[in-house]
Amino acid sequence: MEKLNINQWAEEDRPREKMMALGTEALSNAELLAILIGSGSTKESAVDLMKRVLIDCNNNLNTLGKKAIHDLCTYNGIGEAKAITILAACELGKRRQQETPEERPKLETATRIYNEMHPQMQDLDVEEFWVLLLNQNYRLIKKVRVSHGGITETAVDIRIIIREAVLANATILAVCHNHPSGNLTPSKADDELTKDIKRACDVMRIFFMDHVIITDGQYYSYHELGRC
Repeated sequence: MEKLNINQWAEEDRPREKMMALGTEALSNAELLAILIGSGSTKESAVDLMKRVLIDCNNNLNTLGKKAIHDLCTYNGIGEAKAITILAACELGKRRQQETPEERPKLETATRIYNEMHPQMQDLDVEEFWVLLLNQNYRLIKKVRVSHGGITETAVDIRIIIREAVLANATILAVCHNHPSGNLTPSKADDELTKDIKRACDVMRIFFMDHVIITDGQYYSYHELGRC
């Protein structure tokens, strides 16, 4: 029987497509390694090749990581470049285990949001609008600048805010922007934007925590004043 190339497989069975659709945890070790080496040989696919290598390692990644480059090069379809890629991945996995997980800042108050964002906003001479995406424990997942505007205002697309929150699996969302003038008083546009963001978050079942306006040395919190 003629061997099928990975490109001839059903899309859901291809390692890269499977990872995109289902996430890394849905892939076997052989499929993950196949993504790294990219191709197999004329006789077998990258997945089958890596299955064979793993069988020879008793399906143990630690054993695989102890292989030398010349050991891996004995397999048809694995040259020095692929062998180096495999061992580099094993080394990264080992180093990751030795690392201490990064502590994500906890931003459960307007003061903490201000302390997080003030250093990068204090010297701006135009308005910037940022979204802070948080998990259910108020730990920061990521912060995203969604607008960079003029001296007195900046345009914000709420669809972008919600998209970023959904893609990051955020359950809590806060936003902030600066007033280069130093005037803390929110504008009517700020008020309307805050209401629109809250409505969008309510629809998507995302908790809208706060809208914080930042100046150099002070902040205005819609939440603390009972306005969101």
